[in-house]
Amino acid sequence: MKYQVAIIGGGPAGYTAAETAGKAGLSVVLFEKQNLGGVCLNEGCIPTKTLLYSAKTYDAACHASKYAVNVAEASFDLPKIIARKQKVVRKLVLGVKGKLTAHGVNIVQGEATIINKNTVQCGGETYECENLILCTGSETFIPPITGTDTVPFWTHRDALDNKTLPASLAIIGGGVIGIEFASFFNSLGVQVTVIEMLDEILGGMDKELSAMLRAEYAKRGIKFMPDTKVISLAQVPSDEGLSKVQVSYENAEGTGIVLADKLLMSVGRRPVTKGFGLENLNLEKTDRGNIQVNEQMLTSLPGVYACGDLTGFSLLAHTAVREAEVAVHTLLGKHDAMSYRAIPGVVYTNPEIAGVGQTEESLQAKGVSYRVVKLPMAYSGRFVAENEGVNGVCKLLIAEDDTLLGAHVLGNPASEIITLAGMAIELKLTTSEWKKIVFPHPTVSEIFKEAL
Repeated sequence: MKYQVAIIGGGPAGYTAAETAGKAGLSVVLFEKQNLGGVCLNEGCIPTKTLLYSAKTYDAACHASKYAVNVAEASFDLPKIIARKQKVVRKLVLGVKGKLTAHGVNIVQGEATIINKNTVQCGGETYECENLILCTGSETFIPPITGTDTVPFWTHRDALDNKTLPASLAIIGGGVIGIEFASFFNSLGVQVTVIEMLDEILGGMDKELSAMLRAEYAKRGIKFMPDTKVISLAQVPSDEGLSKVQVSYENAEGTGIVLADKLLMSVGRRPVTKGFGLENLNLEKTDRGNIQVNEQMLTSLPGVYACGDLTGFSLLAHTAVREAEVAVHTLLGKHDAMSYRAIPGVVYTNPEIAGVGQTEESLQAKGVSYRVVKLPMAYSGRFVAENEGVNGVCKLLIAEDDTLLGAHVLGNPASEIITLAGMAIELKLTTSEWKKIVFPHPTVSEIFKEAL
């Protein structure tokens, strides 16, 4: 069987590449060993946001009186929340499959193995291709902590499917995934402790706003332990006769332990590079061991592209989608290039935090001059109307030539408005040019215009 394009991996990069190529009239085969949609759709972006929205709705019901609405006794049903999450995922997976089928993509379920850049084997069949696109995604990284081989713990996948709430939960890792789960379980009444090796949660996000979010959740009962290293794990009996997880740690104050009913391991993800014959291509790699690609997502081997988490640039679904578009446009002969100047990052807590472009920390590390414009979200009338008693901040980082370098927002709905700043950064608009854009009133997005 011969195809113009063979794609390994059916996550956001893979299915976007397949749909784009199929829509252009190319013959396409897509290999996926698990479920279409990859980690993002099946056990990442979509299911976590579905759970978080249920938690957010419950939060709103509990505090409805702030808006002169009376809710007698707000409650939730965790098994039904999980069931709804599964329903949402199934619906979206079927949607992806429907679009691919409509564009003539041959979806092959199974574990593909690369023989060479023009040959892939799967399920005893051999497939030949003119172009090969690698979109194998990433996997959960489990750190080599003493006790991980004997102590039961959750990964994000287990936490997504759990239908019984623990009384207490310890989370190792204060990155995006860890903090989103901390938010979810905190909203449902679980005592949460977050242990983070760095001096602040959400590494990579704006440090000042991350600290503000941490302070907000600390007021809601989450215990944060930054600058703390986990040294071992153990199972110990509790007074109730049930076993607990004991997390031993060390920090500037010395050593200690955290006891919890459940442990969530959330220290990060790493690209999947083994199990599909990648070594048979002998591709050039970066100093960090990732696949080397150029602006067109081409590897060191002509006709072979790498997109998504495999490149190691940005383990985000929306980055993967754009990389896949660039790769397919390139093999179609269309001029395109990948830009990482304005990749948004969002944490779907309540309140949300979002950023795009440079942070103060990254600019300082590069020695780039900038000025800061910072404004309370209360300068937006819509924000005040919908966020009773809640604070937030909008921070803009502006270059000497008056273009926008970075934008960071703490407050709902940060995820929905951050793209406006991303467009300004990508298009290199000056503040005066951006200010000429007419923003609808009243909207929270007006905070950018107020800041300008």
